Amino acid sequence: MSTWPAAGYVASEVWKHTCSHWTVKVQKCSVNINMFFSISNVFKLKESKRAVNSIRSLVEEEDEEDDVEKVSWSGEPVGSISWSVKETESSIRSTGEVRDQSFPKIHTAPSLPKNSSGYSLSSLFKEHSEKLLTSLIVYLLDCRWSVHDDVILLWQDYVSDWTPEETVKRMQQGKVYSLEKFRSLQDKLLLLDEAVNAHDGNVITAVLIYLKKSLSKEILFRELITREIALRHYIHYLKEIGEQKLLLMQYRDHLNVRDENKRRDFLKNCLSFPFSPDDATHVQDHYTLLERQIIIEANDKQVESSGQADIFKKYPRKASILNMPIITTLYYSCFYHYGESDGTFSSPANIRKTFRISDKQFLLTCLGARAKLKAWFDVDALFTTKNWLGYTKKRSPIGFHRIVDILQKNNAPVQVLQDYVNLVEDVEQKISLAQKYKCHDVIINTYRDLKDRQQLIVYRGKVEKGSSEYRKIEEILSNSVRRSFP
Repeated sequence: MSTWPAAGYVASEVWKHTCSHWTVKVQKCSVNINMFFSISNVFKLKESKRAVNSIRSLVEEEDEEDDVEKVSWSGEPVGSISWSVKETESSIRSTGEVRDQSFPKIHTAPSLPKNSSGYSLSSLFKEHSEKLLTSLIVYLLDCRWSVHDDVILLWQDYVSDWTPEETVKRMQQGKVYSLEKFRSLQDKLLLLDEAVNAHDGNVITAVLIYLKKSLSKEILFRELITREIALRHYIHYLKEIGEQKLLLMQYRDHLNVRDENKRRDFLKNCLSFPFSPDDATHVQDHYTLLERQIIIEANDKQVESSGQADIFKKYPRKASILNMPIITTLYYSCFYHYGESDGTFSSPANIRKTFRISDKQFLLTCLGARAKLKAWFDVDALFTTKNWLGYTKKRSPIGFHRIVDILQKNNAPVQVLQDYVNLVEDVEQKISLAQKYKCHDVIINTYRDLKDRQQLIVYRGKVEKGSSEYRKIEEILSNSVRRSFP
């Protein structure tokens, strides 16, 4: 399909080649050079002035008057295309070099006032652009001399319907080509694949620029995800033109890729994005996490289906671990892979080290997973530390009152709750938690240590008469009386 910019380009090239090779012969044939300049200028101008009743700019004269239109004896404007054609014909007849066929006369359209016309200038000119270009080629072919071969080939090269493979070859050879002919998505992707197969970075970039202009960013990145080489070239191109914000948008918008392998490959390519140091670390962790999740998921799926592990029989997996956040992945690891060696990808300790998880976050996550399984021995081991003398002591980077809440939510036994309520340092908070979770021994022992006889008497009225707690309070009160009165 011929468009006006394309016609102007070809006409301009035709004129350049004709002038360079046949200047002397043009002079011998007395061809009016002004006519060629007029035609060349007509093809170069995007907005023709023919439609506004003025083509004076095609033939510049030193004494041109602004408000007067000069016409010949025949009544046609001086400098117009039709006037130039007639002048050429008369010149040829005067020198005895009249031919059977002269340059075809181009009829100009009547002038249209700009304010009353319902058509744009470009639409008026587009209607005649192909006719003008054809007339020019016919005239050159009809001249006494032969137009140089590369002039004709120039026109043939542009109008030919090249395949994607042929177009890529022409791009590599520096020949005339047109990418606008590839309009469907399938043709554009075939063109991109041919450019990638040619291993020519300049060609790949040129095709990507065309795709960037002609496709939406969603479609473009969707297709580039599966074309790693093209994606790398596109990222480099965006870096060069300074569109880092677009890269960040694409990283955000394309996190919803469903296929985990494609998503992993996309994240791998995102590692070369010009992110800030903090953002670059985040993207690196995101890629590493997904890569590890793919490995863990494949292994656990196989183990679960084979029935080799009791943990999967007792607690079947309810969902896939793929694309889950890091804390969810850590919880999964503490639930199904607790106690594994640090060398495995699914080990909680390995995940903690790889993703730099803080002590507090690791403890809370691991506590939730082991408490869910009622693994109270593992819970106790999380807080037990040993000093250089061999003595053990329970320590925690978070308050023990929070640990008590987590244990109670997972239905921990009263004895387990009492052990950790006793570790709360604040007395009032300790008593409050003990009363809330009915840890009677903690309350009784705390009042005993405080030597608060009155509170023991009050609390004795709250427990069941004859229970172990009631008898314990009675014993403490009796002992306190004997010590007071020896």
